[in-house]
Amino acid sequence: MVQAIRLLDFRCFSALSLRVPAEGVLLVGENAQGKTSILEALCVLIRLHSPRSNRMATLARIGSTGFGVTGEAWQGQRSVRYADGGLILRANHQPVESQSEYLKDGGRVVWLGNEDLDLVRGPAESRRRFLDFIASQIDPHYRVSFSRYKRALRAKNFLLKEIRSRDAEIQSYEEIMIESGTHLIQRREQVIHELATLAATAQNDISGINEALTMRYLPASGPDLRESMLQARDREIRMRQAVVGPHRDDLDLRLHGMPAASYASEGQQRTLAIALKLAQGKLLEIHTGQLPIYLIDDVFGELDPQRRNALMRHLPQQAQKWITSTHLDWLHDYPELAALARLRVSNNQVIPF
Repeated sequence: MVQAIRLLDFRCFSALSLRVPAEGVLLVGENAQGKTSILEALCVLIRLHSPRSNRMATLARIGSTGFGVTGEAWQGQRSVRYADGGLILRANHQPVESQSEYLKDGGRVVWLGNEDLDLVRGPAESRRRFLDFIASQIDPHYRVSFSRYKRALRAKNFLLKEIRSRDAEIQSYEEIMIESGTHLIQRREQVIHELATLAATAQNDISGINEALTMRYLPASGPDLRESMLQARDREIRMRQAVVGPHRDDLDLRLHGMPAASYASEGQQRTLAIALKLAQGKLLEIHTGQLPIYLIDDVFGELDPQRRNALMRHLPQQAQKWITSTHLDWLHDYPELAALARLRVSNNQVIPF
């Protein structure tokens, strides 16, 4: 759990310092006041990951060239600073040379937000990011493979756009893509297999009825990534871009055998999104032996009582929770949240109430 967090030039905050109890905190305020940015900073501190942006540079306050996030967590000090286009990491006041080293003894995170509906009805990229975030928290080598694959993919796409043939160079990058991509595919497939039962159980509990949820991995290549690249070579040359590989994978979600994005109601889709995130938390707990920190962004106030009650039943009581909401009309029904600190966020300022 996190005991304290400090921000410098992060999003809308020029400076902010918070100390919270082990149970967590309720951040209350109108929209666009900075509540979500606090949760985002926490995610960056713990996992070097933003659920809202792929680029660290966008997290710096407007007019600033970098940002800093430090915190007290797991009886130690952690620090993430972004400057000159890169991350500077420290743990217990000592420099950390690599992101993998920083993450290996850190915590785990589950992020729940209204944008989670994109997991069901959004583009495939949303589901890939979901799988990648889970896999990277379970497998320390996943981030390395993912980074190597992305770099090789960018190089291959650049070469495919060249007028003159660059086959030898393309094939050298494909070797990296095959090695790293095969690891990504295997790990994603395993995550989906393990997630399926947990998500189906959560789906039935939250909905209150038997809703048969099934999940299926849709790789953009066949069982042999090398062979798939060979078969796609002429098409890639014509299209001037890589068309097979884990960067185009998807996750098929179905209720009662029908595609959830097309046939499920909005209520069913919202339930499914919550079920996926709760299953993620359980899977992280199983693999790591640790309770993840739950970052819950403006969800409780938007759910009907049935789904809110089911969500509370599934959240581990001992897990630290950071919750944002525009109001607390729902809070009186949940005495188990009484120990959470209550802070009001307004005009980029945070005060107790």
